[in-house]
Amino acid sequence: MKAFVHVALKKSVLDPQGKAIQAALAKRGHRGIGDVRQGKCFELQLDPSLSREAAAQEVERVAREVLTNPVIEEYSVRWEG
Repeated sequence: MKAFVHVALKKSVLDPQGKAIQAALAKRGHRGIGDVRQGKCFELQLDPSLSREAAAQEVERVAREVLTNPVIEEYSVRWEG
């Protein structure tokens, strides 16, 4: 079982890297892209002995306590397997 944790800045937080990417895309002729927000994705392989519920609790804990800064970032989790 794998969990993918996507972490990004909250919408209310300025994303200078996203703005730089957006500007670079426009300079390269890419049109129709209104906004770019950058983020990071973590792929977590879970111990097969964990129940689905225990795995979900552990991933939520890791995402909250280790992978994100809750003041400026938010996260979402996607499961595989």
